[in-house]
Amino acid sequence: MKRIGILTAGGDTPAMNATIHGAVVRANQLKVEVFGLIKGFNSLFNPRVPHVHLNPLYQEIPEIDPTKGGTMIGSSRDFVDPEKKAELDLVASRLERLGIEGLICVGGDGTLNGLQPLAERLPAVLAPKTIDNDLGLNYPNEPDEWVKVKDPEAKGGFRYEQRPSQAVFDLEYIVNYVTPGYATAVYVSASGVERIRTTAESHRRIAIIEVMGRHSGYIALGSAYGRPDIILVPEHPLDLEHLVERVKQLYDLQKNVVIVCGEGIVDNRGRELGAETKTSDPAGNIALSGAAEALRHKFIQMIGDRYFQLYRRGSAREAIFTRKVGHTQRGGRPILFDRFYAAQLGAKAVELLLEGHNNTIAVLQYDSKKGFYVDGYDANRFRDRWGYIHARRMYPAFYDSNLMKPSRIGIDYLLPIFTDAIGDDDMEHIRRTLFSHGNLAQPYHSINTDVNKRIRYLESAVGETDAEIAPPMNRLSEGSERLTARSSVERKS
Repeated sequence: MKRIGILTAGGDTPAMNATIHGAVVRANQLKVEVFGLIKGFNSLFNPRVPHVHLNPLYQEIPEIDPTKGGTMIGSSRDFVDPEKKAELDLVASRLERLGIEGLICVGGDGTLNGLQPLAERLPAVLAPKTIDNDLGLNYPNEPDEWVKVKDPEAKGGFRYEQRPSQAVFDLEYIVNYVTPGYATAVYVSASGVERIRTTAESHRRIAIIEVMGRHSGYIALGSAYGRPDIILVPEHPLDLEHLVERVKQLYDLQKNVVIVCGEGIVDNRGRELGAETKTSDPAGNIALSGAAEALRHKFIQMIGDRYFQLYRRGSAREAIFTRKVGHTQRGGRPILFDRFYAAQLGAKAVELLLEGHNNTIAVLQYDSKKGFYVDGYDANRFRDRWGYIHARRMYPAFYDSNLMKPSRIGIDYLLPIFTDAIGDDDMEHIRRTLFSHGNLAQPYHSINTDVNKRIRYLESAVGETDAEIAPPMNRLSEGSERLTARSSVERKS
């Protein structure tokens, strides 16, 4: 194998460039060319396949910076439809014309689902990334626990439901212990909790801080490092009476309360507390919004103005406020843990391709004696009996629903990740760069400007039209820019 492609898909995370960096460094050592495909799966459905040669003469281009968040080759939420066989055949044909013999996809569970039909046409492997930490298995047989339940209101007339586990759990049984991007997201969230605390404390208020994670409570769990009073996770339905009682106890004691809630928290009937939009992205992820606001509204009703007036705090509306950490969890410089292991996983993905593996995931495993190490894992073992790959939920025993805090085993899970997760260079970088006087005088220089100069294209074959090559596909956003041709890549003889 002499030439491979790499793409980044789905939402951005802080460690994607570090993954690209690790893959290119290992490819240089093995004398393999790497082409970066622009804007994820979107590039494969573009008949001209915009791409960048990431290591000409087996030297990485200077734009590859593992300390920079996001992805230098762009991403999108376009997805691969396994039912469109002709479209997939065209994708394989375009990659063949580019001389690409293997493909690395950097993404999460949605990307892994999209990779499945591509792996039937050329060798393809996945390097994981997701701040939600929901790509993996709590134990190897977890996919077997999913069943289909009839539901007339659900799409297709059924919904998936996970049966209770019969497995004996051990931290060392986890497949893909943690994903790059998660540690940085927790660092940002925990730091936000610490900062919100001083406002709540100063003004005698109750703060509800919403963090990402969709239906997985890992980020909320990790935010315990910021020492919130209460943590609420999607895996455990709320007992509102118990929650309100606990809030009052804390407020009576310290005149402030800080609560962290995952965006997908549910009530005791399993309904998402936050309002859901009626649209979903192409990967099928329903957009959640307003969990913190919905919880605030319930507190206002259940606690009432009279309670706060006794403390001379006016009304419940004045005393209870919400904040979302939001997309700051996704962006910025990755901390040391994410940079290092993202690069390791990128390098492992290259090795898996060259060793002849296909439909395989580079995973980060944990052993109590030797610590973290990278390995390969068959993606088929992530599928349920119908071939679908589910997002991993936080293992329920990581959380104490009575204390509303991480359990002992949850603490044991977090410690290996975050002990020494921040390097000295992370703090030195902040000291040297954040208040650099040049920031005041010079405009921001986007990496896209430099990468754009390197983009090359595959010309359409004679007689083919764009409509014939690439039928319209589903996408999350409209108005994607039309790229201008600069040069074509010669077909390999």
